Amino acid sequence: MNESAAYIRDSLKSLYPPEEIRSFSRRIMECVCGLSPVQQILRKDKQLSHTEKERIREIVQRLGKSEPIQYVLGETSFYGLVFEVNPSVLIPRPETEELVDHMLRTPTPAGMRVLDVGTGSGCIAVALAKRLTGATVFAVDISDAALETAKRNALRNGVSVQFMQADILSEPASSFPVFDRIVSNPPYVKESEKAGMHPNVLNYEPHQALFVPDDDPLLFYRRIATLAREKLTDNGSLFLEINAACGAIVVEMLHEKAFREIELMCDLSGKDRFVKAGQAHF
Repeated sequence: MNESAAYIRDSLKSLYPPEEIRSFSRRIMECVCGLSPVQQILRKDKQLSHTEKERIREIVQRLGKSEPIQYVLGETSFYGLVFEVNPSVLIPRPETEELVDHMLRTPTPAGMRVLDVGTGSGCIAVALAKRLTGATVFAVDISDAALETAKRNALRNGVSVQFMQADILSEPASSFPVFDRIVSNPPYVKESEKAGMHPNVLNYEPHQALFVPDDDPLLFYRRIATLAREKLTDNGSLFLEINAACGAIVVEMLHEKAFREIELMCDLSGKDRFVKAGQAHF
């Protein structure tokens, strides 16, 4: 195993920082050899089979092309659960775990109904279904491939989610039931921000789930807000993950749509990242 660890380190040292390579090595050994990080320390002299060495070589070659390790290994963890990921879905980020956390800290009515808009891998919907006892969780996405992945993730994690295929920008509100909570991490990266993105994101993750036009950065937020005004219960809430540069204009848009108790919240790095808003009463 020491030999393979050295191979990983030497092959990737010009491309990734040392700590990231150490993390890669731990994850690769766990995936390929079934060894926990503790076992990797205790069994450094373990001899790997030819098949294991070939699998490690294949993984390292893909990492050498900047492919995300989550796609290479086919899975990632999110909110304490394991999710399948592939190029049809975005890789769940830690910030989105914070979004789920904000929702779970908000008092919830019995028998709550939740809608996750743009579910992708299903990470938000599945995590909420796992932890909100008695809730009915719906999830919508435009991509059939993403929905198939999300369905497998719901099954993998032992939860029931009602999935719907629809284009949220054109689907009429009448297609949806009433909800107590609507949540979304929609596309919000502006096209002009591509130049500053890492190749492992730009070259591998689905652009449909990432980008919006520079001249209409609130494209999805306006539609989701309109849906929420029509389909949230009187005491319902809307939760959004946002572009850190767009906090003020998202809040302004929600004010214009008569939402109440609008709250702009920072992520752990101190950037504007989440908005919570309550349904208006008339």
